[in-house]
Amino acid sequence: MKLPSLNLQILFAAIIGVALGFYFQTLGPQHQLVQGGLYTSGLLGTLFIDLLKMILIPLVFCSISVGIANLRQHHQMHRVWISTLIYFVGTMMIAITLALLAANYFKPGSGLQITMFADAMQNFEAKQLPLPEFFAQFLHGLFVNPFAALAQGNVLAVVMFALILGIALVIGGERFNHLRTLLQEALDVTMLIVRWVMYLAPLGIMALLIKLIAVQDVMILTTLAKFVVVVVGVLLLHGFLVLPLVLYLFTRKSPWWLLRGNREALLTAFATSSSAATLPVSMRCATQQLNVKPEIAGFVLPLGATINMDGTALYEAIAALFIANLVGIELSFVQQLIVFFTAMIAAMGAPGIPSAGMVTMVLVLQSVGLPAEAIAILLPIDRLLDTLRTTVNVQGDIVGSLVVQKMTLQTPKSLNTNT
Repeated sequence: MKLPSLNLQILFAAIIGVALGFYFQTLGPQHQLVQGGLYTSGLLGTLFIDLLKMILIPLVFCSISVGIANLRQHHQMHRVWISTLIYFVGTMMIAITLALLAANYFKPGSGLQITMFADAMQNFEAKQLPLPEFFAQFLHGLFVNPFAALAQGNVLAVVMFALILGIALVIGGERFNHLRTLLQEALDVTMLIVRWVMYLAPLGIMALLIKLIAVQDVMILTTLAKFVVVVVGVLLLHGFLVLPLVLYLFTRKSPWWLLRGNREALLTAFATSSSAATLPVSMRCATQQLNVKPEIAGFVLPLGATINMDGTALYEAIAALFIANLVGIELSFVQQLIVFFTAMIAAMGAPGIPSAGMVTMVLVLQSVGLPAEAIAILLPIDRLLDTLRTTVNVQGDIVGSLVVQKMTLQTPKSLNTNT
């Protein structure tokens, strides 16, 4: 009997995971079946994420260095750099603009009283981080001992060293063919291990979703319903309308074609809440199902998983206005511009900062004088919303690889024939 495709296995597993999560929630946390189920799902989910993290650093290092080195044969390396950065900045600006427009129109938080969250805020200590110190930490985290970065799993530092190594391989030319071949073989071996890990993906995703749904506090969702709905609505709008529209405008590929090709990556992102952990799956989807050239995917996707955070920037912008409404502060146009740029910088700098999400959110609040302690209000719902904003982050990276490929590795004549 032939098994369904991995795509279908993951889809069925996700549906079963959500259903079992809701079932466990109805039984209550003290039920023996729930306790056993949560223990098993926690074990399987942790194993799956650990396997993805195990392969992450070799994949990032090899794919970026090999990707840049291979771009030299296309004589398009500078165009790939420029196109990638333009795409990253452009889509993040669109995401934050949508967030601010929605927050100003719907005004989430205006009907709530901050005193009702006094208990949550009482036990939360916000870490203060002025903007100059944030930049200092961010830059300091870029250039560290590459062996220490590889050993410690410092993704941002690994990305930076891989970028420098790839450029050196290009400049060195034929002298470094042996090293280039060695890195290519290391990347091939890494992708083989990724294929092995993906056999566990259906079980891992099902386990993660069971635990996520079963332990979620439904009451806090109803209290913050308007904020949750606005965030989810704007994330869905950007991730599944704006980004596919950008893809269609550049490549004439339909949203359904995109969804069929990157379904595994989106479900993995939703279950793991980690763009970095999802990277092995994103690489596999882009190169094997969406026909992105390995040198393009190897450059755009690891870099995107580090600095291209549409969903995170969008969320931080809405959250800032939500907290402003809670405390009764009307942010001026200039203050909202500050939120706009600070949210973008904070989202891009997040991977280099310990406790990244909380620190960068505090940075956005402090930029316009909002109380940093109010971030405690977001903690109970952060885990759930993180699933969706990570999914949007991954969607943006995969769309970016397709757009950059179309912009850089096609001749004008072939572009005309495809449109």
